[in-house]
Amino acid sequence: MHKKTVAIIGGGAAGYFCAANIDRNLYHILILEQGNDVLQKVKISGGGRCNVTHACFDPRELVQFYPRGNRELLSVFTKFQPGDTMEWFVKHDVSLKIEEDGRVFPESNSSKSIITALRNAAEEQNTELHTKTPVKNIILKDNTYLIQAGNISLEADFIVFTTGSSPKSFQLLASLGHSIVPPVPSLFTFNINDRLLEGFSGTSFPNAEINIPGLKAQESGALLITHWGLSGPAVLKISAWEARTLAALEYQFDIRINFIGKTIYEAEALFMEYRGNHSKKTITQSRIFDVTGRFWNRVLELAKILPDKSISNISSKELKSLLRILCEKDFHVNGKSTFKDEFVTAGGVELKEINFKNMASRKLPNFYIAGEVLNIDAVTGGFNFQACWSEAFLIAQDLNTKTF
Repeated sequence: MHKKTVAIIGGGAAGYFCAANIDRNLYHILILEQGNDVLQKVKISGGGRCNVTHACFDPRELVQFYPRGNRELLSVFTKFQPGDTMEWFVKHDVSLKIEEDGRVFPESNSSKSIITALRNAAEEQNTELHTKTPVKNIILKDNTYLIQAGNISLEADFIVFTTGSSPKSFQLLASLGHSIVPPVPSLFTFNINDRLLEGFSGTSFPNAEINIPGLKAQESGALLITHWGLSGPAVLKISAWEARTLAALEYQFDIRINFIGKTIYEAEALFMEYRGNHSKKTITQSRIFDVTGRFWNRVLELAKILPDKSISNISSKELKSLLRILCEKDFHVNGKSTFKDEFVTAGGVELKEINFKNMASRKLPNFYIAGEVLNIDAVTGGFNFQACWSEAFLIAQDLNTKTF
């Protein structure tokens, strides 16, 4: 039997997972990668540990982590979800562990384990890899694709387009008739210059709340002070959900932070209870809220409360000032910073142009699209990779069940 050719454009997570699951008896599989090496995002993910997926096994719950694509991914995740991903990697000799927050990593704590498994599985399918081979042009002729890539020209019966969100990829897809939602950054941290944060890089608050009053947007979770402002899961989540709006505001907006995750009334009640039991302590000695001693002293400084003042002598005005800083502190955000090297964008191929039963293009025959090149993105925690694994598996499954 003459084998059909599948050209996978892009050697990232989606491209490799697809290659690893296509039947080599039916297809000749090629990966065309423009860079010097493959699986670069997998390599740096999770600080080099590779956050493979998230231990969320209910598709209806899982889609809640995707600001864009949640409706479309529901059917995808009913066919291949994190449990299936974990089972696949375990079958390919990668032991996995679930951390307390639900993130899934290899037991080795190294992305090399994941990369080795993907590369070995793709090689078992006799996948032919071409690095330093950027695709310059794709021409459809008589249901066959002519591909000009690097210094080679080739023909393919099927194309799997998994390039990630590069401008050249979007131009190529647009030239083939696909609509592109202009990409904007997602998962970014907030640049803030404020005395309260100065000198506290690395200080975290486990139960914070963040609010963007102008957008009626709110998130809760861990918050982290950085050299340039604020980061942590709470900030990253709100940056993902409001990615397009914040881009339109050119990253100039006001936020309100509750560092302790309690209302002013709840915080006041805690203060009063503590004061009743420790009336002789000074305010600086008083450990009432879940903040560090150094940060507490900065709050006292900004509330204009002398540190050696007895807690029993704190006036209602001073208390109000102190609680406002802890529970309702307003900041102005002046720009953004990329979160580590894990750059994620909101934007890409218009989702109406994709058949989510098999990730096939509705515009082009025998043409599949998966991964970050689609207008799909997720909050941090292994969810972006899960979309890649699931979409790629559906493509491989569709190809493997075709009859010629």
